[in-house]
Amino acid sequence: MDAFTLPDFYLSHPARINRHVERSRRHTMEWARRMGMLDTPAPRGGLVWDEHDLAVMDYALLCAYTHPDCDGSTLDLVTDWYVWVFFFDDHFLEMFKYTGDLAGGQDYVDGLERFMTADGEDPPEPANAAEAGLRDLWQRTVPHMSDDWRRRFILSTHNLMVESMWELDNINRNRVANPIEYIQMRRRVGGAPWSANLVEVAAGAEVPPQLAGSRPISVLVDTFADAVHLRNDLFSYQREVREEGENSNAVLVLERFFDCSTQEAAELVNDLLTSRMLQFEDTALVETPALMAEHGLPPDQQAAVAAFAKGLQDWQAGGHEWHARSSRYMNNGATARSGGLAGPTGLGTSAARPALSSVEPGLRRRSRQHAQPLLPQVGELQCEPMYMPFPLVRSPHLDDARAYAVGWARDMGMLERVPGTDTGAVWSEQDFIDLDLAYCASMIHADAAREQLYLSSDWLAWGTYGDDAYPKWFGATRNLEAAKVQTERLPLFMPLETEEDQAPEPANPLERGLADLWLRTAGPMKPEARRSFRAAVQTMVESWLWELHNQALNRVPDPVDYIEMRRRTFGSDMTIGLSRLAHDEEIPEGIYGTRTLRELETAAQDYACFLNDLYSYQKEIEFEGEVHNMVLVTENFLDTGRETARDIVVDLARARMEQFEHILATGLPDLLDAWRLDDRARAIITGHAEGLKYWMSGILEWHRACLRYKGDYLRRKHAPDPRTGFSWGPTGLGTSAARLGRSPSTAAGGVRS
Repeated sequence: MDAFTLPDFYLSHPARINRHVERSRRHTMEWARRMGMLDTPAPRGGLVWDEHDLAVMDYALLCAYTHPDCDGSTLDLVTDWYVWVFFFDDHFLEMFKYTGDLAGGQDYVDGLERFMTADGEDPPEPANAAEAGLRDLWQRTVPHMSDDWRRRFILSTHNLMVESMWELDNINRNRVANPIEYIQMRRRVGGAPWSANLVEVAAGAEVPPQLAGSRPISVLVDTFADAVHLRNDLFSYQREVREEGENSNAVLVLERFFDCSTQEAAELVNDLLTSRMLQFEDTALVETPALMAEHGLPPDQQAAVAAFAKGLQDWQAGGHEWHARSSRYMNNGATARSGGLAGPTGLGTSAARPALSSVEPGLRRRSRQHAQPLLPQVGELQCEPMYMPFPLVRSPHLDDARAYAVGWARDMGMLERVPGTDTGAVWSEQDFIDLDLAYCASMIHADAAREQLYLSSDWLAWGTYGDDAYPKWFGATRNLEAAKVQTERLPLFMPLETEEDQAPEPANPLERGLADLWLRTAGPMKPEARRSFRAAVQTMVESWLWELHNQALNRVPDPVDYIEMRRRTFGSDMTIGLSRLAHDEEIPEGIYGTRTLRELETAAQDYACFLNDLYSYQKEIEFEGEVHNMVLVTENFLDTGRETARDIVVDLARARMEQFEHILATGLPDLLDAWRLDDRARAIITGHAEGLKYWMSGILEWHRACLRYKGDYLRRKHAPDPRTGFSWGPTGLGTSAARLGRSPSTAAGGVRS
């Protein structure tokens, strides 16, 4: 009996099939036999695969569906890659997941990595079928691709193999990941970014290097990956969870987190799948063309990007069709409902086929994303108690920092009206005093010397000023172009060489403050640390444009996109980076990029972002007309009330904190041992982890104490001026009418329940 009934899927693009499918079936069976994949013994007896297993799984059909337009030899090559990756997955399962052999699994993965050789480097002799397959495929593929593609493919293949250890560790600990951790790690272990690299091979269209790391291309790949993995989890739940004892499956993750039935969890996974596919479409049709125009790409590169996006879309449609047919998955009745590919299969023919899916789920979700009422009267949101296992520590220099901070903000012009704007000063001096950002700095950098604490306070002031200024300067007028120009100017005030004459004359407090801070911060840095910190600041600033764009469309973000962008808008990397810059040269290169420290930091960041959204809910939704708040995103995604959404966000914050504790207890000691760090380097890494504890506890305490989020304070600050009938806020897009003084009963949108 199946674990649940498959939901109605959203899939707007029809599947097509490559005419060379039979050729690739024959080719790949012979190739797998030559590589030794059909006679590899399993520890529990029998073979990992035999000829019948490979035939019924039919990876040639998968690749014919997912790459319908490539020629026969390319389809053979891509199919062999998929046979290899599924063999690796099943071989790893038999050899190490079932036995819980962590050490053996690590050695196996390390051995495979030796076969991704550089130019002129000879691979070793393979010791098993997975190594033989990888050596053959590497030699057949990489000579035809650029160095940039090779670098990206090595990384995605590395992640695919190495992060299998995360799954194995969770199985050994009988641990089910929280939803955010799962989405992040599933991208790395699930292989869809790797599949996206192979789309470039099959389409004969590489993404131009200058675009490969941009937000639109990254979002295309991430949404593609999430949709592929979520769909796979729905079809594979029966086999993975019920039969194989796996615990890396989104249905199981949501079943445990929400304490709901399997069917309810499956529907939630499908809702998230739909949301990710809509994000893909928006990015492909709006953001990506704008990106190409901004870079002035020549026609051949524009065609390559378009072919890449189309290839990802073809993969989604074809992957769905294959899941509905493969013996590997739970799909009873799926092909009967879909009608398979009987009938026309070209573009524009989906209406001619009975559909396994419908466009209705997408239409409903898209409609809800754009239906947020303006300034609903939501009232205060009680969110305590928040789980906080770490103590609060304050700097002894707090009083000095408070006295200093207001003078610096005044000197930078942050407490005055900016010429050329019609919105008044972003802050009054009393506003700045009420913010008390020096108090926050005194806790998140409690061990800072006096001058370092001044610097930390000023960075918090600068980031908060920018976050408040962008909607005030550019939001009310919908002047996204002016916001873009401002954003492009800011990096000029962070020269990688520190001579003052390299930066232009500052034109406003945001530029003046950044110029001052950069000179004080960048001077002692090593060049690599300077580039890293500059990137963190730039990432935060660019995320403000993303907020303005959503606000202009009155679009409540997709939950995954929101969480990932929220870390940027909050300035998490910037404020965390301030605490570790002095020690970067004293530890091995690359250690901060390991899964352990990356997950430790993102868990801390999400906890801080969620608590900010809980405390700022009334301020943002009722008084500022915002759509960027995790409580609102949850309300919108689940179509539920604010109290239920609040409880879910509180639970998510707790889950991320518990993950942080789990990594401290298990992952961090293992990392220190694996990297064989000396005492000095160990002290720096453990000190960084300790600093993250203070960072979270300090941010929570600041939110509890700060007037900025108190209901009475907000009502006084935003009360209509009795002389004019206008209030001093909100200043977001589309809020000009709401600034007229009106009674609560006539406020736009009413109460959202």
